[in-house]
Amino acid sequence: MDLIFVYITAGSRAEAERIGRTLVEERLAACVNILSGMTSIYRWQGEVETAEETVLIAKTQGHLFDRLSARVKELHSYSVPCIVELPIGRGNPDYLDWLRDGTI
Repeated sequence: MDLIFVYITAGSRAEAERIGRTLVEERLAACVNILSGMTSIYRWQGEVETAEETVLIAKTQGHLFDRLSARVKELHSYSVPCIVELPIGRGNPDYLDWLRDGTI
C-alpha cells in the first residue's frame, strides 16, 4: 500500500501531542491530526470500561507502518495501544505528493 492513515488512540491530549510531534519530527508521518474528546467503551481484563481518549490520525507511506508502530509503542503509556493501518484511496494528487515528500 502506497499511502496510509494510521489510527491511534492515546490516554490524554498531552500524550497524543508528544507522540504526534515525534512522528512528524522523525519523518515517520507527514502530518498527524489530533482529535480530543472521544469516549471509548471497551472490554479490558474481563470488565467493561469507559474512558476519555484522544485520537491521532497519522498520514504516512505504507512502507513506514512497522517503524511508526514500533515508535508509537515506545512512546505510549498503554500496554496494548491501538495502532491500525487504513489505506488511502484516491485524493488530491498535489496533497498526496506533499504527503510522500514529508516522510522518509
